[in-house]
Amino acid sequence: MEQYQKYSYPEPIPIKDRQWPDQKTEKAPIWTSVDLRDGNQALPIPMNPQKKLEYFNLLVKIGFKEIEVGFPSASQDDFDFVRQLIEENLIPDDVRISVLTQARANLINRTVDSLKGAKRAIVHCYVATSDLHGRFVFGRDRDAVKKMAVDGTRMIVDAIEQAGMAGRIGYEFSPEEFTDSDIDFVIEVCEAVKEAWGVSEKQDFMLNLPATVERRPAYQYADMIEYFCRNYKYRTETTISLHAHNDQGCAVAATEMALLAGADRVEGTLFGHGERTGNLDVATLALNLMSRGIDPCLDFSDMSKIVRVVENASGIEVHPRHPYAGQLVFTAFSGSHQDAIRKGMDIKTKIAKHFGCGWKIPYLHIDPADIGRSYEKLIRINSQSGKGGIAFLLENEFGIYPPKAMHPEIGKVVQQAVDASGNEIDSNDLRCIFEDKFVNVSGKYRLLKYKRIEASNPDLVAMKVIIRISGKKIVLEGEGNGPISAVVHALKSCDKVTDFVLDDFSERSLGRSADAVAIAFVGIRLDEQSNLIYGAGENSNIDRAAINALFCALNRADAV
Repeated sequence: MEQYQKYSYPEPIPIKDRQWPDQKTEKAPIWTSVDLRDGNQALPIPMNPQKKLEYFNLLVKIGFKEIEVGFPSASQDDFDFVRQLIEENLIPDDVRISVLTQARANLINRTVDSLKGAKRAIVHCYVATSDLHGRFVFGRDRDAVKKMAVDGTRMIVDAIEQAGMAGRIGYEFSPEEFTDSDIDFVIEVCEAVKEAWGVSEKQDFMLNLPATVERRPAYQYADMIEYFCRNYKYRTETTISLHAHNDQGCAVAATEMALLAGADRVEGTLFGHGERTGNLDVATLALNLMSRGIDPCLDFSDMSKIVRVVENASGIEVHPRHPYAGQLVFTAFSGSHQDAIRKGMDIKTKIAKHFGCGWKIPYLHIDPADIGRSYEKLIRINSQSGKGGIAFLLENEFGIYPPKAMHPEIGKVVQQAVDASGNEIDSNDLRCIFEDKFVNVSGKYRLLKYKRIEASNPDLVAMKVIIRISGKKIVLEGEGNGPISAVVHALKSCDKVTDFVLDDFSERSLGRSADAVAIAFVGIRLDEQSNLIYGAGENSNIDRAAINALFCALNRADAV
């Protein structure tokens, strides 16, 4: 068998006298949010209709004029959500919704059905044009791939006309895996698609040229966009759109360069949610433009609220070092940084006059106030300490990453301990408080033994637990989709256990060695109106850590 080098450098784009490196960005692109489709489909738990609607309203408030809202032919929930937006007149007149479809007749008809009654909308169709997909995934040659794209486009034209919506529906076509495709073949396909769609206004025909999987250096994306724009013959009737993924961590850079190369439109998500490493982070790109004096045409002035909505909808916390949105990005921990920032703030008028711009402060590339934030110094653990700083020390000193919803509880417990002592405490004191108040919690409930037993259903886990409640030994059994779920069901079968709901559960390792200890966090509620009460468990056995955390939470709840 012939041996090949495992990885190879991507072939450069055959472009001479490239112009994009000398260009300057002067205005924001057309922004298109794909949070509710591309972002949503990649979430561990996709958004329910209520969260989707809250997210849609957030996107509208931020200023998006194009929002991809779903894949209606693939999901009844998505279809119903599109219908809700239209039938309840929830789409502002200056906003176009977009829906995705594959190039198949039944899916196209279902997609167009979802849009009936819409004032304005976009149908987005995609066909993979790379040889990797065409030849080895679909088993088709290039002619067959091109035919698929053209036939799909014609079916969409017919479906729109039959629905009586001609003139109200724009068309977006994506040659999926654009950056891994032969550029000349992509141009050939896109020109054929345009001819199948017909004469159009620029805003009603979009070619979305995606870096579906980031395999190239960022600058090569720009080279491909410039080459495409130079050689594609319907440029004046076509909006060129970008859709970068972040597999190599360069989605923002690649998109910025590709805008210089002639693109008009950008697709992405807030904070980069999406498949694998995610989509382009629109918030970062938009605020990068703002930091250079360009109006981004999107409003991130209440970043804290945006973060809350996105975290609640996605179930994924924004990283504390996330550009612009992270809790720590306007916090200086170094004394020298704090001193430089303080001096800069004291003479910011003098600095502004020298540099001829309103904001230029050491270590702060934008004014935190522009996104509703403030500059914060290193958080010390005293009576004024915040929950974020306490969590930061637990994470960075001990590798303990409590869920964000647990931070207020930890902050309250630490605050009480500090108030009682009247002094600052160090990180070791903090660890002891955490262990005492959340890990080693004794009380009414005590776990004696547990073991797995045979379940009634092979898809379930069954557990037998021996516990002591107020001194009385009790044996219980339960089944669930995992060990912790099985133990919860066992406890719920006992009338001596206070009724509770398991609302949050997470676990991770406290080290990287084979002997690393697991730590688990369990949050419970005693009823729907009550606050979450957390317990934590540490053990070399991850199941034991989780069960210990549950019992600590129960004992803490009993003590409330």
